[in-house]
Amino acid sequence: MKDSTNPNQCTKPLAGIKVLDLTHAVMGPCASLVLADMGADVVHIEPPEGDPTRTLKGFGMGYFPFYNRNKRSLAVDLKSEQGLAIVRKLAASCDVLIENFGPNTADRLGLSYAVLKEINPRLIYCSLKGFLSGPYENRHAMDEVVQMMGGLAYMTGPRNQPLRAGTSVVDITGGMFGAMGVLAALFERERTGEGKLIRSSLFETTAFLMGQHMAYSAQTDGPIPPMPERQSAWSIYQIFNSKDDLPIFIGIISDRHWQRFCEAFGQSQWACDGRLATNNGRIAEKAWFLPAVADLLSQLNRAEIAAACEKFNIPFAAVSQPEDLFTDPQLNQGGRLLPVNVQNQSVGLPALPVEWNGDMLGLERQPPRIGEHSSEILSSLGYSDAEIGALKAQKIIAGSISDSCTTGRHTK
Repeated sequence: MKDSTNPNQCTKPLAGIKVLDLTHAVMGPCASLVLADMGADVVHIEPPEGDPTRTLKGFGMGYFPFYNRNKRSLAVDLKSEQGLAIVRKLAASCDVLIENFGPNTADRLGLSYAVLKEINPRLIYCSLKGFLSGPYENRHAMDEVVQMMGGLAYMTGPRNQPLRAGTSVVDITGGMFGAMGVLAALFERERTGEGKLIRSSLFETTAFLMGQHMAYSAQTDGPIPPMPERQSAWSIYQIFNSKDDLPIFIGIISDRHWQRFCEAFGQSQWACDGRLATNNGRIAEKAWFLPAVADLLSQLNRAEIAAACEKFNIPFAAVSQPEDLFTDPQLNQGGRLLPVNVQNQSVGLPALPVEWNGDMLGLERQPPRIGEHSSEILSSLGYSDAEIGALKAQKIIAGSISDSCTTGRHTK
């Protein structure tokens, strides 16, 4: 979306919306990231020593740099009354608050919706938890816990070998549902003038993801097989090995695809074989038919298979690894990889996957340093330089580095 007064200036849809971000890990930061990328002014609250995800190892190393771009950082001690007073002042003037504290923590800190709506009736309060209201609501949860509880791990791995999905899929989608609730509440507030309590959860998000399997279960006898053992609805819908021993997925989901496949790979005899004319016919012949297809493809390099599928418009995909995405031609176009600072290097990380009139929502701020905007934010609340200095001396807040803005596009 372009500002009509300046065609070179991108006006983001949530410009002017203020968000107080009391989140950590993945689910909460993902929700606030969606709003930040859409242009909201998101103030991320972290302790003076820094958000714990800044120092995670293993798979956790990617959490902070990916989920905290386009945000400002206020490092403040919520264990102190002075720190809590700062957060309450921010809550009094913000549009949205997002929190994913453990059960009852917000109540204990005096930061519950019931308390804050009294000082800000227009506040939209998004609470992200493991479970919605019910028997489980006071349990702690995390992505892997609910993947096990909700059947997702069962469906992902081989039978008797439950396997979590290969990314924080429930945290991410749960955060997205929270952001959707916030957007709907902002729209409703235009009519009513009043805020709203929004809740999203990990377990119920998992159940939503499993809804298609639940509906399938209602129409069949016996347990649903996990995905590795599923009976595909399509005659060709699997991974094949190429001559150069590289995996490639091909999906033939219509009879037109099948005719194009035969043409692409010079198999006129298959195209004319009445047994293979329909999808169900090909499934009935899979005992000899699929090994024949596998043998055909094993005589070609993966690049040759991919080129033929591309030319004849057949669904296919090379089986890639995360690092392959840095050089993906589709992503390296139109600002779909944003130049984010990660460990002192500029790395192309995925933008929000939404185009606005052909434009991507870009990078306005790098992931902030600890308390990078503390002084700036406190000044906007009316704190004097002397008061800010005293808070720093008492270690109630941390940080003094000026804000910076980075633009441009780079990839790793």
